[in-house]
Amino acid sequence: MTTRSAKASEVDRKWWVVDATDQPLGRLASNIASVLRGKHKPSFTPHMDAGDFVIVVNAERVKLTGDKLQKKLYRSHSGAPGGFKERPYAWIMDNRPELAVQKAVRGMLPKNRLGRKLATKLKVYTGATHPHSAQQPEALTIRL
Repeated sequence: MTTRSAKASEVDRKWWVVDATDQPLGRLASNIASVLRGKHKPSFTPHMDAGDFVIVVNAERVKLTGDKLQKKLYRSHSGAPGGFKERPYAWIMDNRPELAVQKAVRGMLPKNRLGRKLATKLKVYTGATHPHSAQQPEALTIRL
C-alpha cells in the first residue's frame, strides 16, 4: 500500500458561495476553512493547496451566541510604543463586518505560507451580491 499525493496539475478547483445570514461565526468559519483547505475532497493532501474558492455574502448578518457581541474583543498592535488597539465586536460589525469573518477563518488555517496562500481564496462581501458570477459558483450548505 502506498499513500497517493495529489499533484498540482490534478487539482480541480470549484467556486462556492455561502450565505452567512444567521449563521454562527465559529461554525461558519470552520466549515469555510475546511473547504479552503480541500479536506472535503478524497484527494486531500496536507502539504499543498488542493482547496476551492469560497465567496461569503451577507457578512454583516452573521451572528454570535451568548454575550459575545459586547464582550468579544479584537486586539491588534502596530509595533510602535502605545500602538495597542482593542475594539469590541459590535464596532467591527458596524464598520467592517467582512473583517470579522476573514479573521475567524484565518485563525483556523495553518500558520505558514500555505495558510497565507489559502486565505487569498476567500472572498467576503457585506451585501447579497458579488462580482464573481462569471465563475458560476455553487451554493455551499453549512453543517450545523
